[in-house]
Amino acid sequence: MTNISSFCLVFFTLLTILNPISALKSCEFPAIFNFGDSNSDTGGFVASFPPLNSPYGETYFQMPAGRFSDGRVIIDFVAKSLNLSFLSAYLDSLGTNFTVGANFATAASTITLPARIIPANNGFSPFFFLVQYNQFVQLKDRSQLIRKQGGVFARLMPREEYFQKALYTFDIGQNDLGAGFFGNMSVEEVNASVPNIVNTFLTNVKSIYNLGARSFWIHNTGPIGCLGYVLANFPSAEKDSVGCAKSYNEVAQYFNYELKETVLQLRKVFPSAAFTYVDVYSVKYSLFSEPKKHGFELPLVACCGYGGLYNYSSSAGCGATITVNGTQITVGSCDDPSVRVVWDGIHYTEAANKFIFEQISTGAFSDPPIPLKMACHRTVGQYIGINL
Repeated sequence: MTNISSFCLVFFTLLTILNPISALKSCEFPAIFNFGDSNSDTGGFVASFPPLNSPYGETYFQMPAGRFSDGRVIIDFVAKSLNLSFLSAYLDSLGTNFTVGANFATAASTITLPARIIPANNGFSPFFFLVQYNQFVQLKDRSQLIRKQGGVFARLMPREEYFQKALYTFDIGQNDLGAGFFGNMSVEEVNASVPNIVNTFLTNVKSIYNLGARSFWIHNTGPIGCLGYVLANFPSAEKDSVGCAKSYNEVAQYFNYELKETVLQLRKVFPSAAFTYVDVYSVKYSLFSEPKKHGFELPLVACCGYGGLYNYSSSAGCGATITVNGTQITVGSCDDPSVRVVWDGIHYTEAANKFIFEQISTGAFSDPPIPLKMACHRTVGQYIGINL
């Protein structure tokens, strides 16, 4: 071997050790299958329940588009970055196309079986995680039957090999905590319910693995104590330096701790699969703790809402028609959603969702620290022959 060849080999080896990500090959995800709640719903809820009103969707779609935001949600940016079209909601029977995957998420969904179902007061979605899993089973089996039968719908179904090659994304759990808080449970009682919630998540993810899934991208839950619907309904809660409800965020952090431990367990049980844990909490919290640094303002105040310190009221939701001093008005949005963090007191603006995606897609908030486009890899070091 020549001196030049030896030098090049040594240089490449050092570069690989110093920056192991550079040696990994980008994954080719032909599809995404998403499970979750309103943080990633792209039309499932409104396919089953009353539709959203304007100004939902105004920023990007110029009309309500099944998303609980003024525009796109994080899963939309995930799909775009992988050169895939927006995911169709599994529950949407009109104009859907499942060639690049499907979205099983619906607003108000929980991991565990909810005690109250919509339309009951303070009810949650009937499409909780186990139901979403069963819907996935249906899609996986019936889509291939339709492809074999041929016809106009065959071209709208995912190919069989896509189910193993796809990226499986998860963003669910916030409503399990909310169900406890709004179900008159104490913070301590909600905290005590977390292990059962996470164990249920574990069971369903194992079932999805057994159907062929191999690449998992799992978001933790955000700082629920920074959202208007918690701050307005629990005004006596102790606030942190940012103004968020401290104990409610601590429950979310405990959930995230247990979720991360569960992901570690999944890696041990299924060593052939890639499980990436994504710390969405830290990125979202930074929008409340350092809004100006990131180009935002009034982080605790809803852009679309009415009334109170946080511009939020459960009786005057975004897009609703209400009577004020004898006059009917429509609850509208703020002048510039692009500089606001919270859209309607519960969900984030498109601008915030875009910021969050840009941070988490790099791998800087992931364990292992692998970018989204490389999430089919199990570890950073495995594919380059080093131990990290």
